[in-house]
Amino acid sequence: MAASTGALAAAVSAVLAVTVLLASPVAAEEGCTRRPVVFAFGDSNTDTGGTAAALGSYLPLPEGRTHFRRSTGRLCDGRLVIDYLCESLNMSYLSPYMEALGSDFSNGANFAIAGSGTLPRDRPFALHVQVQQFVHFKQRSLQLISQGEKAPVDAEGFRNALYLIDIGQNDLSAAFSSGLTYDHVVHHRIPDMLSEIQDAIVTLFYDGAKNFWVHGTGPLGCLPQKLAEAMNYDDGDLDDSGCLRTLNNASHEFNDQLCSVCHKLTSQLKGATIVYTDILSIKYDLVANHSGYAFEEPLMACCGYGGPPYNYNVNVSCLDPGYRVCEDGGKFVSWDGVHYTDAANAVVAAKILSAEFSTPNVPFGYFCKT
Repeated sequence: MAASTGALAAAVSAVLAVTVLLASPVAAEEGCTRRPVVFAFGDSNTDTGGTAAALGSYLPLPEGRTHFRRSTGRLCDGRLVIDYLCESLNMSYLSPYMEALGSDFSNGANFAIAGSGTLPRDRPFALHVQVQQFVHFKQRSLQLISQGEKAPVDAEGFRNALYLIDIGQNDLSAAFSSGLTYDHVVHHRIPDMLSEIQDAIVTLFYDGAKNFWVHGTGPLGCLPQKLAEAMNYDDGDLDDSGCLRTLNNASHEFNDQLCSVCHKLTSQLKGATIVYTDILSIKYDLVANHSGYAFEEPLMACCGYGGPPYNYNVNVSCLDPGYRVCEDGGKFVSWDGVHYTDAANAVVAAKILSAEFSTPNVPFGYFCKT
């Protein structure tokens, strides 16, 4: 009975801890000593409306139903990890670079676009293109200032800003969906991907950036999308948490090599701080130990089609005719089979803010406190 009582107490403590994190993610960071400026690059995990603005698409409710209670262009029922990270610095959410109306770039800009990857490098809106967009944004800003006009970010702001990169999931997903072997992905495709990320960091550094925050990719094999695909082929590759080992192993390989790239660049780029964050460990823990975080469905999409076990159908995705959406996204890790819910993103952000999963172990807000 004592052991059961102890386990119950631990579970209650875990739930209470998560409740605090969900309610007040900003508590993990102290205030900045200067105005925080963040420039973000990546894919749909970070896109705060860039795709909607660029393509003129509209994502109606239930997208954005949590917190915002309106369409925001995010592929989520609420906030993304980047939104929670911005909250931790008491700064405004990042406006998409592509949004012509209502944007506020005083705290930076978001160049992330849903569907983006690292390759091919010149295809809109690959990482290389996003970096070139930033270079244009900076040049235009400084040009306006030199002409006596106002710009949302000045030279000092660009110099002290944080440059956040979160990309790679789409590259890995596309590689396996195209039928490439595991060995080919690990030994050929991943090095090419990392070359693009390295080039982005180096380009930004020589353009004046010195603070970098680089996210590894999440556990690809835990996405309902990939699990539903594997189910059609009778894939027996599931681990104890119900995730696909092969895809997660590839995610680990990508992250290990990305961490090495960040370490190498830290030595080569004098004066730069490059922080690598192990997103895979954070997100896998949400699945493996979901009940401790008060999640009931770790591998089933809240918004999709088909019902259990994954509620994902490639032909009827979230918002497509016939889709179904859960009543309480707070019980789900996955929103639509690919992206996480507002509740899951809150926990991921809180883990990032702990610095426990970052190398080196510096706080997220270090760049605006020195």
